[in-house]
Amino acid sequence: MAVVKLIDEFLADYSENTQVRAGSLIISLFGDSIYQHGNSIWLGSLIESLEPFGLNARQIRTAVFRLVQEDWLVSEQSGRRSYYSFTDFSIRHYEKAARRIYASQEEDWDGKWTVVIPTFVSNEKRDQLRKELLWLGYGAITPGVLAHPSGTRQSLDETLQEMGITNDVVILKAETEELASRACLKKLTHTSWKLDEIAKRYEQFLEKFRALSMAVKRRKQLDVRDCFLIRTLLIHEYRRILLNDADLPGELLPVNWPGKTSFELTANLYKLVHRQAIDYIKSNMVTIDGPLPGANKKHYSRFGGLEL
Repeated sequence: MAVVKLIDEFLADYSENTQVRAGSLIISLFGDSIYQHGNSIWLGSLIESLEPFGLNARQIRTAVFRLVQEDWLVSEQSGRRSYYSFTDFSIRHYEKAARRIYASQEEDWDGKWTVVIPTFVSNEKRDQLRKELLWLGYGAITPGVLAHPSGTRQSLDETLQEMGITNDVVILKAETEELASRACLKKLTHTSWKLDEIAKRYEQFLEKFRALSMAVKRRKQLDVRDCFLIRTLLIHEYRRILLNDADLPGELLPVNWPGKTSFELTANLYKLVHRQAIDYIKSNMVTIDGPLPGANKKHYSRFGGLEL
């Protein structure tokens, strides 16, 4: 099946419920592209780039307005034109997400857990903390106790500092040694992290993008606009799953976990289209100083390294 036909089918799927998806799609576009190219874009360029997804100018303007109200975007006016950028709040959230989305490879698990007990957190902030930690991949193993099978503290420490509750939370390090406990933990992951539901979403993702990936590989020359659309769709759909996936180590996951295959497909397809997508961005998007600049150095470290 031709690449163009497959892309059209993807875009047709986005013609339904676009008002619900508009804000999320804009965040995906900013995180994957705009932030890497100077972090500013003219509203007209944003509208033009998103219209193929079934969004009209009114829907995009409404979604952008809401994102400004929610502190995801900030606007700058020059004459009659409006330009938008990620806020500091958005950048912090993006950096946390990027560590997972564009990871180079799965790290070996040392068997250790980070356990968070919000002992002195106010009721007002407790629910917010729970949501933030669930987004970081933590699971509620018992009421009031969240845990993650990783010793990495960067994202956790950033979240506690942003919320101003660093001194209100008890953080413990735990390790499972007995084989019986390891088997019990594997059962626990199914309930605390809803693995069956996540696996189903990964399978749907693979069903969508396998054919597109194969078509792109067969195509000798790719249109830059098509590559931009593919890259944006790919990361948007993958990011939406990761928001609900804890990214657990392989020892705690079922055999043939589809998340691993989904990551490999995402990385490989991204590498196939990223250069042409950059050409499209530089040629068709405008900031207050002119065309968007090339991607920054950090962009090229994605998925273990992209071609310049």
